Amino acid sequence: MSKSLTLSHPTGVIHTSIKLPASKSEANRALIISVLSGSAAELHNLSEANDTQLLQRLLNSDSETIDAEDAGTVMRFLTAYYAITGQSKTLVGTERMCQRPIKVLVDALRELGASITYLGEEGYPPLKIEAFKGSGKKHLKVRSDISSQYISALLMVAPLLPEGLVLELDGKIGSRPYINMTLSLMKHFGVEAAFEGNIITVPHQKYKSASFEVESDWSAASYWYSIVALAKEADVTLLGLRKDSFQGDSAVADIMAHLGVYTSFTDKGIQLTKKHCEKFLSYDFSDCPDLAQTVVALGAALGVKLEITGLESLRIKETDRIQALQIELLSMGSKLEEITPGVFRMEPGIISKEKFNFRTYQDHRMAMAFAPLALLAPTQIQEPTVVRKSYPGFWEDLQKAAFEIKYND
Repeated sequence: MSKSLTLSHPTGVIHTSIKLPASKSEANRALIISVLSGSAAELHNLSEANDTQLLQRLLNSDSETIDAEDAGTVMRFLTAYYAITGQSKTLVGTERMCQRPIKVLVDALRELGASITYLGEEGYPPLKIEAFKGSGKKHLKVRSDISSQYISALLMVAPLLPEGLVLELDGKIGSRPYINMTLSLMKHFGVEAAFEGNIITVPHQKYKSASFEVESDWSAASYWYSIVALAKEADVTLLGLRKDSFQGDSAVADIMAHLGVYTSFTDKGIQLTKKHCEKFLSYDFSDCPDLAQTVVALGAALGVKLEITGLESLRIKETDRIQALQIELLSMGSKLEEITPGVFRMEPGIISKEKFNFRTYQDHRMAMAFAPLALLAPTQIQEPTVVRKSYPGFWEDLQKAAFEIKYND
C-alpha cells in the first residue's frame, strides 16, 4: 500500500465525463429505513463508499460486537436503530471514533427508555446497548448546533415509538438540509412528519416498502468544481446529479459561481465550464459543512479572500478539520484565522508553484480538497487510500481526466 502519491497535469486542459459515486448520505439513510420497514426495499445505485458498504454488512451481521470503524453516520444511526429495536449489541470504532462525542444522542435515547452504557469515557463510544424498556415519553429537546446526524438518527426510529416523537431543536440548526433529506426519505417510504419552526413531529406509524434510486454525490462533485476552476481550459460533465436534489451540498453550484465555474443542468447531470472568478467570498457553511475544505483550499489556490462561518461541526469530524486546514494552508503561504468567535477569515498568500505536499490526517476530504492543486504544480498527497471512505475511485477518475499519478513507496 502506497504511503503517498504525486499528482501532476502537464497541459492543464480538462475535457471529460465522470460518473460520480452515489451519495452515501442518501444511501445510509435508505438502508436504515429499509430495515425499519420490515421488508427489503429495492435500493438502486447504492454507494460504493466504504461507509455504505460497511453499514450494509453490519445490518446483516448477527455478531454481538459491531465495529463502526471510522464512520460517523454508521455509529450514530446504528446506536439509535439497535437501541429502539431492543437489540443487545456492543458498538465499537476506531481510536478517532472513540474521541467523537455521542452524548447528545445517547441522552435522548435514554430519555425514550433505551438502555445504553458507556464502556469507556463518559459521552463517547464504545457503547453497550441492551433491551429497550420504553419510557412513554414522546417530547424531547435536543441540541441542534453540533451534528445533524443525532437528529436524523432519532427521526428515522421515531415512527416505531408507541407515541411517536416530538423533537424540539435547541439552538442554531446546523446542516438543516440533511434533516430535510432524512424527512424526505422517510416520506418516500410512507412516513409523514411535520417540521415547523424548531419542532419536528413524527406520529407513530409504519414504514412502507418502496424502491429508491440513490442520487450521485454532490460532495464528490465539489472536487471537480475545483478542478474546473483551476484548469487552463475545462469542460466537465458529471453524471447522475439532479437539480431537485435532497442533498445540501448541491449548494456547491451557487458557491462555485463566485469562484469561476458555471453550472448547466442536463437530462444526464451537470456540465461545468469556466467563468470569471471573484476575489472575495463570504459564506455560511452551516447547511453544507462538508464543502468547507474544498472551498478553503480552492480559495487559497485562486488568491480569493474568504470570510466564512458555520464551521462548528468541523471540529468533531474524521479529524479536527479546522486545525488540519490551518496547518496545510501555511505550506501555501495562506492563513485561516478565527477573527471573532465562529467567524473565520482566510487570507491567501503568494504561492510557490514548484511543488505541494499535503497531509490528510486520516480524512478523505482533506485528500480530495487539495488534490486539484496539481493543476498549479506537482502535488504530493499523503495516505491517499483515505478516499475509500466516500469516493473509492477518485484517483482513477482523475487519470481519466489526464492527471498523471505516481505512487511513492
